[in-house]
Amino acid sequence: MRRHLAVNPIACTGHGLCADMLPELIHLDEWGYPIMIDRDVPAELSPLARRAVRLCPTLALRLEATTAERKAVPR
Repeated sequence: MRRHLAVNPIACTGHGLCADMLPELIHLDEWGYPIMIDRDVPAELSPLARRAVRLCPTLALRLEATTAERKAVPR
């Protein structure tokens, strides 16, 4: 099953822990809030992604199942 990371922007308070644990998939904006790289989580990063979700202080990060036809949301 393919998965991608998502963040609840309302719950996130910008601790930045997720980007520290998973810099390959999460960058921080100028205020310290996460910006997810729009791609599936590679199998080798899956344990780190699950750990980042589990350790998020505000429970704002989640790992979601994705389908092949998932399209990027315009920003």
